[in-house]
Amino acid sequence: MTMQETDTKSAAAGAKAFPGSDSRRYNYFEPKGRKATHYEDVTVDVQPDPERYLLQNWIISFGDGTPTYSKDWTALKCMDWHGFRAPDQEWERTHYQRQSTIVGMIQNVVENARRAGAPQRFDKAWVAVLQNHVGAFKHAEYGLGTALMRAQRYGYTQMVNNAILTNASYKLRFAQDLTLYLAEVGSDIGGFDLDAGKAHWLDDPIWQPCREAVEHIRAATDFLEQYFAVNLVFEPLVGELFRSGFVMQVAAAQNDFSTPSVISAAEADYERNLANAVELFALLLRDPAHGEDNRTMLQSWFTHHGGLAVKAALQLQPLWSLPRVKAASFADAFERARDRVAAIGREIGIDADLPALPPVEVGQVATPAATAAAVTDAAAE
Repeated sequence: MTMQETDTKSAAAGAKAFPGSDSRRYNYFEPKGRKATHYEDVTVDVQPDPERYLLQNWIISFGDGTPTYSKDWTALKCMDWHGFRAPDQEWERTHYQRQSTIVGMIQNVVENARRAGAPQRFDKAWVAVLQNHVGAFKHAEYGLGTALMRAQRYGYTQMVNNAILTNASYKLRFAQDLTLYLAEVGSDIGGFDLDAGKAHWLDDPIWQPCREAVEHIRAATDFLEQYFAVNLVFEPLVGELFRSGFVMQVAAAQNDFSTPSVISAAEADYERNLANAVELFALLLRDPAHGEDNRTMLQSWFTHHGGLAVKAALQLQPLWSLPRVKAASFADAFERARDRVAAIGREIGIDADLPALPPVEVGQVATPAATAAAVTDAAAE
């Protein structure tokens, strides 16, 4: 063994000179911009690997020989996983600060609404929607949050892990937001059943395809499939459809001005999560060695999860007829969701175009199952 080989394999301090090791600015990584941001300083290479600095290979491994972190935990491949930077630039401190700000905002909204006696002025039909269906939707948010909580462990770099972990945190916080908000509303409205949402989530036919879609995401064994299915499929086709296309559009017409404020926090969360996800998957599809294989895999994931999400979205259609004052239509909301997911697909580089809803004659009843089957077939093509 030569002296050079000994130096290269040694983990002793000073055994190897790293790029920038003589600089007091600690520029040991390549920043995305002209200079490193605070986010990069506290995130990049916090989780090192044998390709960067772990000269003695992984320090620990699982009993079957699997290393601490493995590139085989996802079917997607990348020549440089360390090239990803989250557009929201979020790290531990900024994440806690933003979460605290959101919680404080929601508390102020709830306290002001209760002080003004707002819940007693909600339309009675709308109270039932809040109790049964907003109460059901919080379980979807919780399910997605727990799926992402598992997924974040498997990212090969700290930057990927951070983006998925903050996504999980936002989902779990919003599920809690809805739970606490409905409890506050229920304390001012007689007969409000806080357990009704769970019953509808488990047994109401309206919510069963949504449950199926969430459970397929949770059952996926590829962590990036879970991240993709949540942010690029379920969220635009089901999450936004319900939150923005239904609750936020309809609530004010039912004398409810507080619920949209609570829901708006989740819409802002999603914009950040979507930006992070688009950045990551666009990077993977631009990869010079693996881009086309990654595109094929994402397309197959979209076919599977897209069919389930469309089925779930169409089964929610009866909700738009429940409020006494009709302030929005399902057809318009679904069309916006369809356009949204297609635009996201174009941004990362996959075909996410879905067929429009078939025209329904006056007096006819829409057939969600048939439309979902047509959409699934189109996506498969």
